[in-house]
Amino acid sequence: MSSTNIKPLGDRVVVAPIDPADNAKKTKGGIIIPETVNKERPEKGKVVSIGPGKYDDNGNLIPVSVKKGQTVLFSKYGPDEVKIDGKEYFILNESNILAVIE
Repeated sequence: MSSTNIKPLGDRVVVAPIDPADNAKKTKGGIIIPETVNKERPEKGKVVSIGPGKYDDNGNLIPVSVKKGQTVLFSKYGPDEVKIDGKEYFILNESNILAVIE
């Protein structure tokens, strides 16, 4: 299964994580930081798939406002982590997306 085959339900979004600073190993002052220190979950990623949206109280569909291919910032502890074909993805509700980076 590839990322294009992941079909999230409701207002969920599938995001491929982007590592912050691509594992910068040296500070401006020249201090070398071991790789183990920089193992926090990324908070930035690229949208690979979106759900149809959610229904309001009147039964009207409210579509998801982000689009495939956009780079987003999301809440650190909001997403569910999944691995498909050895690649890591996050599935999160649209409400956990904080901003779109343009």
